[in-house]
Amino acid sequence: MGGSPMPGATAEPSSSTPGATAEPNPPSPPLPSGTLIYDGDCGFCTATARWAERRLNDDYRVVPSQQADLAAVGLTQDDVARSAWWIDPDRSRFDEHRCIAKALRAMRAPWPALGRLLTLGPISPLAGWTYRLIAGNRYRLPRFGSPTKCDR
Repeated sequence: MGGSPMPGATAEPSSSTPGATAEPNPPSPPLPSGTLIYDGDCGFCTATARWAERRLNDDYRVVPSQQADLAAVGLTQDDVARSAWWIDPDRSRFDEHRCIAKALRAMRAPWPALGRLLTLGPISPLAGWTYRLIAGNRYRLPRFGSPTKCDR
């Protein structure tokens, strides 16, 4: 589950030819129900991702961007430096507060209601602004229960 590389992240030897290696970027198999990609170098992001992981069932994955096959899901290093991402099985991508909303909607009650609220008409722009404010200052935020801060 969380912390495990996304499918296609590493090449494994081919079973048909001894000593042969698979293509460098083999096609990724379908994703599970959803995947949350976050900045694993950031203490605040990691603590928040672990909080989410405890509330998601085993059909979902929580993966640090440093272990994800970003190209397979159409993301770049700049994308993941700017925002957390939720990837649906069809490879639809959601960033910023929409990512958080999708993750919350995948959790057990009462969190799905909050996830729906974050994307409602007048609340959505405020949620987006709040996400960007927190993301832009995350290096100043201590990890929950630890003085370790974001490395950025």
